[in-house]
Amino acid sequence: MTRALIVIDVQYDFCPGGALAVPGGDEIVGGINRLMVDFPAVILTQDWHPAGHSSFGSSHQGKVPYETVEMPYGTQVLWPDHCIQGTSGADFHVDLNTSRADMIIRKGYNPAIDSYSAFFENDKTTPTGLEGYLRSRGITDLTMVGLATDFCVNFSAVDAARLGFSVTVNRDLCRAIDLNGSLGSAMDGMTDAGVQFG
Repeated sequence: MTRALIVIDVQYDFCPGGALAVPGGDEIVGGINRLMVDFPAVILTQDWHPAGHSSFGSSHQGKVPYETVEMPYGTQVLWPDHCIQGTSGADFHVDLNTSRADMIIRKGYNPAIDSYSAFFENDKTTPTGLEGYLRSRGITDLTMVGLATDFCVNFSAVDAARLGFSVTVNRDLCRAIDLNGSLGSAMDGMTDAGVQFG
């Protein structure tokens, strides 16, 4: 019972046709469902932004998506409006087996700060509560799948490794945005943090 599968942001807005589509994002759903049966614990994360979130390009006059701005917590990529609370784009993909989830972590709901990681908001100090939940269950080994490899999967994996969890990213069940070389940087960062790849 020490192993958990962390399924990151398999939501419509990150799938083809969505507001922030990750190429091939819907291709991994079946494989994730099949992998769930191998794990005693399954946790889903869900991007859950209020309208007008500070990470949206539309919230910054003269800025467009994929530009960056400096926020109190550091450099922030500006995104298209996506995963807005209560919208169909924020819903999990209909084919994802959500009934296997022991817990759903919603992140990015603070309008002033983005949250890529399943463990911390982007200030790297405000916790989501996931660490405490995993420790209370005695879970030490995490396998991560989902969207997108170079952002939310990357940040989650690096934070988990930094917290002392054993972390494996299943690359076959992730897809990347690869914005200006972000995938290569993410792979290097995860490797340096001690993340394994399956």
